[in-house]
Amino acid sequence: MSEQSGAQSVAEYRIEDLARHSGATVRTIRAYQDRGLLPKPERRGRANVYGSSHLARLRQIADLLDRGYTLASIKELLEAWDAGRGLGGVLGLVAEVQGPWTDEEAARISRTELDEKFGGQSDEEAVAEAVELGVLERIPGRDDEFLVPSPQELAVAAELHAAGVPLSAISGHLRELRGQVEHIASRFLEFTTEHVFARYLGHRPPTDADAAEAAAMVRRLRPLAQQTVDAELARAMRTFATRHLQHHLVSEGPPPTDSEPRSVTLPPETIRAVQGLVGQEHAAEFIAAAAEREVQARTLDALASKAHVYQQIDQTT
Repeated sequence: MSEQSGAQSVAEYRIEDLARHSGATVRTIRAYQDRGLLPKPERRGRANVYGSSHLARLRQIADLLDRGYTLASIKELLEAWDAGRGLGGVLGLVAEVQGPWTDEEAARISRTELDEKFGGQSDEEAVAEAVELGVLERIPGRDDEFLVPSPQELAVAAELHAAGVPLSAISGHLRELRGQVEHIASRFLEFTTEHVFARYLGHRPPTDADAAEAAAMVRRLRPLAQQTVDAELARAMRTFATRHLQHHLVSEGPPPTDSEPRSVTLPPETIRAVQGLVGQEHAAEFIAAAAEREVQARTLDALASKAHVYQQIDQTT
């Protein structure tokens, strides 16, 4: 790298130096140039010379990739930037959306504390499943400690386990619940995008002013999703818990007697065969008698079977 003297020092890099300072590989830098994400370097004789603007652009691309943008989206944003439209509002909107959606703070828990919370016994399979579900996160270099993104969620699991719910049932319930909640979140976003955010996101990328307004709207609407779910969950729990309790408290009396005749559907070929045998006017009477005879026969068979069993028992005693 070299610097030229003058009113302002200008940093110059070869591609290898640019890669070292930016953290990108030489191959990545060339790929960004081919895709139009990075301006071409200045050609001096047989050498390519990069400047501080190239380094700043590479760091900007890396930041946007970390925020979840695709290279295609990044190209649109950078083209807007190059055209004189600021990215401050867009990046502010991204930060607002990707920021925490809860006031709850993550905590740490040791393996000993974790085991004590769940009955004092170590369960490697349950811990692995909790890590897979994101209830626990491993800390690099610390096998005896975990990060707990939501201490409330872990506390709920501990209370359920203390009440007698197996850990496998708790994790299964969480998987099912998470799928349902993700569906609710998706529908809420579709709803608010259609009726609120569509007017801000009409441009790709949105203007700086529109992005700033959208970020402010996110701050206003963010608590509404949780408030709505809390209110509806409370209503549903009250309704279904009441029904559930009534179902278990009301004593079941003897089964109701049904002396009224009931109609029974028979295959058409069966009815035709009976009518051919006894005539249409006696068909119903014949079917009723045949059914009664079958019931009596099965009752006699059951009694005979029981008598045979009792006889065998008597012979062995």
